Amino acid sequence: MDTLTRDALAVLQPGFTGTTAPEWLLRRLGEGLASVGLFGRNIASPEQLAALTARLRAERGDVLVAIDEEGGDVTRLEARTGSSFPGNLALGAVDDTGLTRAVARELGRRLAECGVNLNWAPSADVNSDPDNPVIGVRSFGADPRLVARHTAAYVEGLQSAGVASCTKHFPGHGDTAVDSHHDMPRIDAGLGTLRERELVPFRAAVAAGTKAVMSAHILLPALDPGLPATLSPAALHGLLRAPLAGGGLGFDGLIVTDGMEMRAISGTYGIERGSVLALAAGADAICVGGGLADEDTVLRLRDALVAAVRAGELPEERLADAAARVRALARWTSGEGAAGTAEEGTAPSPEVGLTAARRALRVTASPGYEPLAGPAYVAAFTPLANIAVGDETPWGIGAELARLLPGTRTGTYGPDVARASEVLAAAGGRRIVAVVRDVHRHGWMAEALDALLAARPDTVVVEMGLNAAPPRGALHVATHGAARVCGVAAAEAVAGPRN
Repeated sequence: MDTLTRDALAVLQPGFTGTTAPEWLLRRLGEGLASVGLFGRNIASPEQLAALTARLRAERGDVLVAIDEEGGDVTRLEARTGSSFPGNLALGAVDDTGLTRAVARELGRRLAECGVNLNWAPSADVNSDPDNPVIGVRSFGADPRLVARHTAAYVEGLQSAGVASCTKHFPGHGDTAVDSHHDMPRIDAGLGTLRERELVPFRAAVAAGTKAVMSAHILLPALDPGLPATLSPAALHGLLRAPLAGGGLGFDGLIVTDGMEMRAISGTYGIERGSVLALAAGADAICVGGGLADEDTVLRLRDALVAAVRAGELPEERLADAAARVRALARWTSGEGAAGTAEEGTAPSPEVGLTAARRALRVTASPGYEPLAGPAYVAAFTPLANIAVGDETPWGIGAELARLLPGTRTGTYGPDVARASEVLAAAGGRRIVAVVRDVHRHGWMAEALDALLAARPDTVVVEMGLNAAPPRGALHVATHGAARVCGVAAAEAVAGPRN
């Protein structure tokens, strides 16, 4: 295998299907592939995951095994049960950087224990648009300085466990009303606003030593009128890499693209052309595999990069530099860099996630509120999940509340069936607990809640998304996220002290 082909394979971060490594993947690792991306479909248990990563390492000792494990609503380790860790919004609501660091360290410890050494996290996006359909609770909040200090703490905590952090989505996906999984978002803010808002957390992440940064498929005309950040030399080479003295962020680590099969890229440029443009713009690693997870995709991208170098469209030294950065990070994760960092102490702290979820609760009781005395009826108003979160991960408080108040039942209501009359009929004489998610964004949900509260003012409301609407209900509990531990904490608050 010639150097050019090995370099082309080295810059890919592909996915695969199944819970064991397919033969084609192992073969390509032997030929130069240096990274593998894992998703929920690849994970059945910690033991299975450890065996899978051990098999990958038997083929290539320094392979980068990457995962999208933000905790909170976006979990791959616990996709079938819900996360043991609250997400960023909950941590931002507590605003204790020591706690954020401890949560990230424990998350990193669990990843490292399973053989995962690169985490596509944290989200450093400033959630300046409350109607953002894809970031929301994945952001630490709307204040750039708060987001910056928690991003830095998260990076430090994760990397103290020997897992490389990949801070995302550069230069900031918070002020968008479009999900880049589906289309090309556009941010019309001026450069001044970008520097004072979007870029503040990324500067903090770079200063904290983040090993990688992930680019966003978003168009920022103030930065580049024609190309999204992932494909823009102005964004990657000219802003992220440029020295501090020149107005850049001075980042020298690995630049990873967001998933190239997302419609913002694949629907406009195609993944082959998009990957060539991304490398030319300054990206070092091409993330693909969330949707396209087969050998053919790897070979198509490998061959597209080789052909682009031979045609003079992609400088050979640029590809070689990108491959060298991938291998340098692989050395850090498998060598002294990660081991030295991990010495800071990564003793297990299994309860830190639940502790954080409890501290993140904001509970508002109406005058004369009477705690629940018996089994309740939980009405879960369920919006469509965005692709980053996925619809396989359970959420809510029904199961936890049933544990505390035996006999509690749950009904699920989507946009088509969210009528208060149906909820009232199903509830009978039981107290109703209405569980909502981003009620400010969903007219159908707000309408159903209005009618429910008018008919039953003693209804308890649990908001498990972005807490942007005023508190309502006899008791209002804001969890700042829908992780499993957020559901546990909310159920405890709703059930009240037990004998």
